[in-house]
Amino acid sequence: MRRAPNLSTGLCVKILLLEDELSLSAAIAEYLEAGGHLVCAVYDGRDALECIDAQSFDLLILDINVPQIDGLSLLETLHVKKIYIPAIYISALADIEDISRAFALGCYDYLKKPFHLKELALRIEKMMQTASRPTLHVTLSKNYTYDTQNQILYFEKQPQVLSKKQLQIIDILSRNIARVVDFEMFRTYVWDDAIIDNATIRAEVNRLKKSLKEDFILNIRSMGYMIER
Repeated sequence: MRRAPNLSTGLCVKILLLEDELSLSAAIAEYLEAGGHLVCAVYDGRDALECIDAQSFDLLILDINVPQIDGLSLLETLHVKKIYIPAIYISALADIEDISRAFALGCYDYLKKPFHLKELALRIEKMMQTASRPTLHVTLSKNYTYDTQNQILYFEKQPQVLSKKQLQIIDILSRNIARVVDFEMFRTYVWDDAIIDNATIRAEVNRLKKSLKEDFILNIRSMGYMIER
């Protein structure tokens, strides 16, 4: 996965692309990366599931008829795991039953192949503009909770003062409970893709941990950090 120069003013979206037609996959990835997004391209459903288990994504772009695990079954599996990520389906299938099943699974949109790449980009932009951020207090430990809407960390219901970077670290960890946030994710969301080494990230996380009254941030050796319920 690589980051291309941001050619738009929109939000950078981390996308998992499941498409087994290699030329189409490459074209979609190149187009979206040129628009400033991060794209991780996989070619079968099993690899897609492994990627989603290992890291966090803002959006899934899924073909349906792919090897190993089809795109519809993949979303069903994620829901069983209680992993909910917005999804856009791209498929040559026009069967109304497939389309109905996709929307029943909660997909955001459905594009029938062939489609213009700009149309896909516009659908993504619309999704990010209209997606609501729910008010949610996430329990992080016995006494810590985090308000994801207002980005406030609470200890025993009292708001805590943190630096901007420390709050961003809490934010990305709290949105990925029980999942590892790797160093690349921290670089993207906390350091705005600055060229920094893993040691710098570790130092900032350690400063945050020392300021907390309870130790709920786990160090996953050589990978990153996570909050485990």
